[in-house]
Amino acid sequence: MKITILDGNALNPGDLSWEPLKEIGELVFYPRSNPDEIIERIGDSDAVLLNKINITEEILGACPKLKYIGVQATGYNVIDLDACRRHGVTVTNVPSYSTSGVAQLTFAYISEFACGTALHSSSVMSGDWCKSPDFCYWKKPLLELDGKTLGIFGYGSIGSRVAKIGKAYGMKIIACTRTPKEEIENPVDFETLMSESDFITLHAPLTDSTRGIINARSLGLMKKSAYLINTARGPLVNESDVRAALENGTISGYACDVVSEEPMKNDNPLLGAPNCLITPHIAWAATETRQRLLDAVVDNLKSYLGGNPKNVVS
Repeated sequence: MKITILDGNALNPGDLSWEPLKEIGELVFYPRSNPDEIIERIGDSDAVLLNKINITEEILGACPKLKYIGVQATGYNVIDLDACRRHGVTVTNVPSYSTSGVAQLTFAYISEFACGTALHSSSVMSGDWCKSPDFCYWKKPLLELDGKTLGIFGYGSIGSRVAKIGKAYGMKIIACTRTPKEEIENPVDFETLMSESDFITLHAPLTDSTRGIINARSLGLMKKSAYLINTARGPLVNESDVRAALENGTISGYACDVVSEEPMKNDNPLLGAPNCLITPHIAWAATETRQRLLDAVVDNLKSYLGGNPKNVVS
């Protein structure tokens, strides 16, 4: 069996081991692949592993030997699933591997907005404390999370983990989800979530109904003192509207680990926006998180070869 990894550098830039895959078959590894290289690279492959590579009808038609695609991520919107079904190609993904990492980054943002740790450390390192006439000072109003309302949009494994952490801080949790769950103590509709929360964090999938759900209208429902966080999918928000809301003081801050097009483009409206924190899609990047993902990728392939496939999306 020939296994080809098309864009493996994100999952494993060299600190993890591909040996478990080499034990399954002949492994060919590419750190990155351009669209015009795909067919040539996987034309004789039985299985392909990928993260953000688009697989189309054209590619499948040119690669008749291909029978398995393992997505090294949770999202699989890069794959034409209907075409895969027509060509008899099984597609798997890895759900829920990054729950801890995403929840952790969500609260890194919340803590930065509340405490301004990086802001104050930078001030001290530039000599401001040495010049201060007082034993303490602060560069912006600080917040205590205890008693604040945390609004969660989307209540899957990540949303529920964020809720648990919020409760530990003493926050009031409200949630808006398409799938009602008994564990949600304070379910609310979307408008209530937007208007009552001090912090809003997005954990919903990207669908036709959620695309652009954060826009000028919904941002206008928020408290001027509220903060918005997106670690889900970039296109959930209208980035131009978010920038305008930050510049106009409609909201107090925005943090995201995802943008509408990645890598980020030079003309993205969020670049240089005030009170905006942006990280380069790192919520899943902890060594432990990526190892968990790689273990699941291997297990998915072994299960498929053993005739008992798991995490099948097509």
